[in-house]
Amino acid sequence: MANPRRGIALQIHTQTPPLAGAGAVAPSSSSLPSSLAHFLKRPASFPFLLSLFVLLTWISLRFHHPSPPPASELRPPVVREPQANLVRYPAALYPTPIAADGRGWLLDPIAAARDAGLPGGALVCLSLHVGQIQPGGLRGNHRHHTCNETFVIWGAKTKFRLENADAKDKGYGEATISADEVAIVASTRSTAHALINMDVRPTFFLGCQDTPINPNSSNTDYKVWKDL
Repeated sequence: MANPRRGIALQIHTQTPPLAGAGAVAPSSSSLPSSLAHFLKRPASFPFLLSLFVLLTWISLRFHHPSPPPASELRPPVVREPQANLVRYPAALYPTPIAADGRGWLLDPIAAARDAGLPGGALVCLSLHVGQIQPGGLRGNHRHHTCNETFVIWGAKTKFRLENADAKDKGYGEATISADEVAIVASTRSTAHALINMDVRPTFFLGCQDTPINPNSSNTDYKVWKDL
């Protein structure tokens, strides 16, 4: 007859021992996002989020290299008026052929006219005058037979008229200079010219001649155009 105590002991010794911590619940894979979400809801997370935003912004600016604009976009347009032998530049923008930096424009009248390809201007500045034209005023309307002239005009809306035999309908060319522009003009000897202020502010101009001018001599014709 089998011993019942021996069978019980055998069963006890052959039972597989339970694993340590078998009663503990394994951490869920969703516990980390839920913990992070819980942290972000707390006021203490604001400095962390701010620091992260600043870091990401710095990284974005550090590695962002915008492509430079084309060279054609760096220079304002130059407007040419062939019949009036004139070029116009925006005075407030730079760089232009006459403005080196943000302080404003600076030029050599002779070199500026030559670089702009204007024919017939003064070869040197042997005579020089600077003037002002009040609103509605007129200067010039004359013709010098002994000198070439180069003009610089700025400050107000101004009409410049230049005698031009190629302009068959009128016998002259005209160009209007805006108040925010600087114009360079070349006037060959024996060519009539006139400057008319079309604005409510003064026009300023500089005239450069390659021979001295005597206003009382017969070498100058006055009041060439009767409509001015």
